[in-house]
Amino acid sequence: MKILFLDQSGKPGGAELCLIDIAKPYQDTCLVGLFADGSFKTLLEENHIPVQVLTTQAIQVRKESSLLKGLGSIGQLLPLIVKVTQIARKYDFIYANTQKALVVGAVASFFSRRPLVYHLHDILTLEHFSQINRRIAVTAANRFASLVIANSQASKIAFLEAGGRADITEIVYNGFNPKNYLTDSCVVNQIRETLELNGKFVVGHFSRLAPWKGQHILIEALTQCPEQVTVILVGDALFGEQDYVQQLHQLVATLKLENRVKFLGFRSDIPQLMAACDLVAHTSTAPEPFGRVIVEAMLCGRPVVAAASGGALELIEHGVNGFLVTPGKPQELAQVITACLGNSYETEAIAKRGQTIASQRFDVENINQQIAQLLLGIGD
Repeated sequence: MKILFLDQSGKPGGAELCLIDIAKPYQDTCLVGLFADGSFKTLLEENHIPVQVLTTQAIQVRKESSLLKGLGSIGQLLPLIVKVTQIARKYDFIYANTQKALVVGAVASFFSRRPLVYHLHDILTLEHFSQINRRIAVTAANRFASLVIANSQASKIAFLEAGGRADITEIVYNGFNPKNYLTDSCVVNQIRETLELNGKFVVGHFSRLAPWKGQHILIEALTQCPEQVTVILVGDALFGEQDYVQQLHQLVATLKLENRVKFLGFRSDIPQLMAACDLVAHTSTAPEPFGRVIVEAMLCGRPVVAAASGGALELIEHGVNGFLVTPGKPQELAQVITACLGNSYETEAIAKRGQTIASQRFDVENINQQIAQLLLGIGD
């Protein structure tokens, strides 16, 4: 199959990392078209996936944008739509991996007469999207897509509740290569020594720094944990959220936690850092579409505590392969952290169980086979 993948981002978020895994089997016959240049292009090239930046002009409309803002972006989208339409005629499918890619891909699909696939990595609720952007996404998918792939039951339900068509929507979870998450104990020891974490109970948080990702919840929970508990925050602001980063630093200073919270910024050695943690925390205050970090931590053999909403509820069974807490409740989070610290034997057993389940359930080869079967079924 010859596939034209489309993605709006120049930076590698969860949807982009997922796209790398999906595109790899088609690297001899596909093209990834990006709407922005950046480190995601480099990652694709490192994975030997053909990539082309289709526009250097930033698309101004955002998830929370109004109708007026959306209409104002039409002019800048027209040249991009023309280019995508021309390229699409050389491929069997247009595969839109993000919402802006869906809009461009929908129109290009109509003019190129190529089937459109929309991979839904978002929960289309008003917590994440403006009313007009949600309506545009659902209308474009309903009218032009032959297939909508939702990355979780939570994402599918939100899509249907927003008016999406059930008859074209299928659930396929994100895929992972378990081998990429195995870390030698010597590397773990070196990381802990370098970061001065020896003798500490390390709770890791892996996400871009953004209010709805809830890093402040973890910092507040830390005040209710024993002194040996230390937090590492891996990630930084991505989409103009620098004010929140400053707020986090101020919160740490106010609570006098400078010696117990480490801001590590963006890192490329995520599996190694996860393996160096005693617990990985997921603290989103709004429902997460999937929860990539949760599965990654499991594959690293680390116990996970997650906010009980959205996709996390499909990944974790409390007390079996991880822990769930009420979103936005620092006290509950602190209780789980303290319990994990005090009962290492049971916590380790849960982590091992999580690793086994995740390795079987989210193996990338099985996931890619599911997607291939769905693509082959288009038009049947």
